[in-house]
Amino acid sequence: MMIGNLEPEEKVMESTPMNFTVYSRQGCPYCVKVVQVLQLAELKHVVYELDRDFDREGFYGQFGRGSTFPQVVLNGENLGGCTETVKYLQENSLV
Repeated sequence: MMIGNLEPEEKVMESTPMNFTVYSRQGCPYCVKVVQVLQLAELKHVVYELDRDFDREGFYGQFGRGSTFPQVVLNGENLGGCTETVKYLQENSLV
């Protein structure tokens, strides 16, 4: 007799692909650091750069006025800046 609503093991074991997006700008040391961490952890990521891939108004429209660089998004969910991203990676045993 099965109690509860258990998923088949293969469904539980499937991992959601982790796709990180980094919004950065030239000369930003925290942007460089967060990209290095993602590279060392061998996590899929794409880097968009201010004035090459987006403008400041678009950035503020996405993240709010006063937002700082970098901003990191994971599968459509904003993680925040460098500190928040590294904390997330550590908490989820990705680094």
